[in-house]
Amino acid sequence: MKYFIITIALAFGIMTSCTNAQNGSQMDTNETLENLKTRRSIRAYTDQMPAKELLEKVLEAGTYAPTGKGSQSPIIIAVTDKETRDLLSRLNAGVMGADNDPFYGAPAVLVVLADRNCPTYLYDGSLVMGNLLNAAHAVGLGSCWIHRAKEVFDSPEGKALLKDWGIEGDYEGIGNCIIGYPAQEAPAPKPRKADYVHFIE
Repeated sequence: MKYFIITIALAFGIMTSCTNAQNGSQMDTNETLENLKTRRSIRAYTDQMPAKELLEKVLEAGTYAPTGKGSQSPIIIAVTDKETRDLLSRLNAGVMGADNDPFYGAPAVLVVLADRNCPTYLYDGSLVMGNLLNAAHAVGLGSCWIHRAKEVFDSPEGKALLKDWGIEGDYEGIGNCIIGYPAQEAPAPKPRKADYVHFIE
């Protein structure tokens, strides 16, 4: 009986050791964590439109971003029509007083807006943007956050667009997630600053 108990204990120890090793291995190669660490802002794109199925996966991930009290205050406008995309590019450049393409040639733009009547709208919309950027990388697409959505959709032209699209309400532009196939290598990450994280233990 004594030897039986020792044998069981040894077997349990081996199983526990293997499980811990597997868990450690999973942590070392966690795909989600790797995607978060390897995503980069892409600023050059081919003109190839991503398959709608890929865009839908990215958009779905955006809708699962956390929002204050689960309010889901943001909305996402997926622009794949070239004429509309180019109009948004011109309006965005106009905010800067420029005439270049601030969307870096990306064929699609995912515009995130959020309802100003929700106290957490700015944070909600920012989290949606983060999900879109990371999901794009996870499915093999490039992306970049382009600002000035607020200025564009606060302008008469931007408000007219929302009306044409049948969108009613007090929405503020949070950001433009440009998306497409990269035409450049992803840039190397900058070293993380030494005092990024502070433990209070």
